[in-house]
Formats: sequence, structure tokens, C-alpha cells
Amino acid sequence: MSRSLQITALTLLLTAPAPAFSQQAPAEAAKSPPAAGKSAPLAPPPIFTLPGIANTPITGAPAAPPTAASDTAPAVRDWRHSKAPPDLAFGAFQLGLFVTAQREAAKRLQFNPNDAAAMTLLGEIYRDGLGVKPDAAAATRWFRLAAGLGDGQAAFAVARTLLDDNGPTANKAEARRFLEQAASAGHGPALYNLGVMAIDGEIKDYKKGAELFRKAMEQGDIDGAYALSFLLREGLGVEKNPEAMLQALKFAAERRHNAAEVDYAIALFNGNGVEKDEKAAAVWFTKAAWRNSPVAQNRLARLYAAGRGVKQDDVEAMKWHIIARSNGVKDDWLEDRLPKLTKTQRALVDEAVRKFASSFN
Repeated sequence: MSRSLQITALTLLLTAPAPAFSQQAPAEAAKSPPAAGKSAPLAPPPIFTLPGIANTPITGAPAAPPTAASDTAPAVRDWRHSKAPPDLAFGAFQLGLFVTAQREAAKRLQFNPNDAAAMTLLGEIYRDGLGVKPDAAAATRWFRLAAGLGDGQAAFAVARTLLDDNGPTANKAEARRFLEQAASAGHGPALYNLGVMAIDGEIKDYKKGAELFRKAMEQGDIDGAYALSFLLREGLGVEKNPEAMLQALKFAAERRHNAAEVDYAIALFNGNGVEKDEKAAAVWFTKAAWRNSPVAQNRLARLYAAGRGVKQDDVEAMKWHIIARSNGVKDDWLEDRLPKLTKTQRALVDEAVRKFASSFN
């Protein structure tokens, strides 16, 4: 996933890198259509991913389109931002009270058999086994019922199900139909995945892909923003635009898209589309490193070793080097510096590495 860096006293060339608690469910849960008012919280990963921008230099030609694998779930409808009163089913789901959420969704369906959002919520519960035994058939039934009533998130969930199998049984034509339904309701991840379809087919329509990625970004989708930054960088379907590329990267990075954080840091460090700012770059590398990006950890180690954007610090440098190395990123230049640590420094490095590791336990 990563490439080693070449560093001198004058230059540092960086390359970019490339998710509660629950209750136990009753044995028999609602088996007939539930109800809605608000849509169930779906936060699935993208159906498709683009091969990654992460391993290509910001200033160079890509080997392939970008990876849009985000560890941040797409935005979902949230009662906290609604003028309508909060619904008990969705609120319970947000708190991890899945049995309560299931019961309240079933009550809503008894009151309104056409409550699409309650159906979508039940589909989520059954699909992921949240307080119940996972039941793909029940989940699909609820999602299809909700999609039939116009729920965009449910339509996206159906498309995911159809495309889970990449083999000959995958029904891409039907999946596209459901994605288009979800997209028409302003569903960001659906717009993003349609964009990937546009540029991943036999005839690669980058112009259409860019348009769909832009619309996805407008809906808050960080994968769409990241993919758009790649097209803007390479001039695929759009004119090359370093400033717009940076804006798209920043949009995704500020919403915790890990690869975008690293690419944004690289752009800041190299001054691509923005005034060169090594200190700001170090801040973004630090954010990504603490969220366990091996590439960011390696870059940050080099910054500390060279005193670029941060105060020179051999302990911090070797801490991040060892962490990056444990995550598969080798760096001979940094490795050669390890034996030069004093006994005291090595003890400090070991303690810092242990603290980092414990933060993930």
C-alpha cells in the first residue's frame, strides 16, 4: 500500500496512501411489515471502491483510479436534526437498544402498515443481527417493502444485497435500478456507487462519474468527495483543477476519511493547490496516524526525524517508525537510525509504542 520516501536535508517527497451495547432479542421478533416516519439509520460501507489514489504521488500520474474506502459511515437521517419529534424506534437504535428499537418499529407498523422508515430499521436490525439472530431473508424482505414505498436508504440496502455476490448471480442491472431510486432521493452513497459504475464499465464515462461524485459530495458523502478529488487531479471527465481538488480532499478529510487526510496532508506539504504549509501537513498526518494509517505513521516519523513541520524529536520519530513498521511499512532510512538511540531514548520509545497500542484495546 505504501512506498518508501526519499528524504534529504532540503526535500521531503511524499506519496499518498491509499468501524454499543445491545440487548438480547426475544426469540420471535416482528415478522410482518413495521412502521416509519423517520428512516432507519443505515451506515453501510460503499458497495464499490475505486482502486487507490493513495499510492501515487500527488504530482504524478496514477496507476489506477482511487480507493474510496472510508472508515467513516455515510451520513444518515438523524432525528436530532429534524423539526419532527424524535421517534422512539430510531432513538433506541442510536443508543444501541436494539430490542427496544425492534419493538417500537413493530408498533409503528401496527399503526401505519406503510411506514417505510420502520421497515428500513427492521431490515437493518435483521441484516446485522442487532439483538436478533441475523436473518438475510427477513432483512431483504423489509428493505424491499420499504424501497417499494420510496425509501432511498432501503433501496440502497437492496442494491447492496444484489451486489454482495460479485459472481454470475449478481444482478447488476437490478442493482443499478435500486441505486438510481436511492440516488433520486438524494442518497449520497448511492450517487457515489453509480459514479463508480460509470467509470468502471467497458465504456468509461468519466464525465458522468465526476457529475455523480460531485452530487454525492453535495449530499455529504465523503467517498464521493474523495473520488471527485482524484478526477480533478487527473483531469478525467473534468479539467484539471488543483484548487477544486484540494477543496474536495479537505471536505473528506475534515469528515475523517482516512486516505483523504493523508492526501490532504501531502498536498499541504508539497503546496499543491494551496500555499505550502509543513506545520499544517504535520497536523493532518498526526490525525491520520493516530487513526492507525500506516502511511501517515511513516510520513510522521520522517517529519520528526528531519524536524520538518514539527520540532525534531528522535523519540517521536522512532515511535512512529516502529508503529508503521508493525503495520507493514518498511523504511530502511529510519531503521538505520534505531541503533543510534540512547538506552533512555529507547525506553521512552518502547513506552510510547505500548501506550499507542493500548489505545486500541
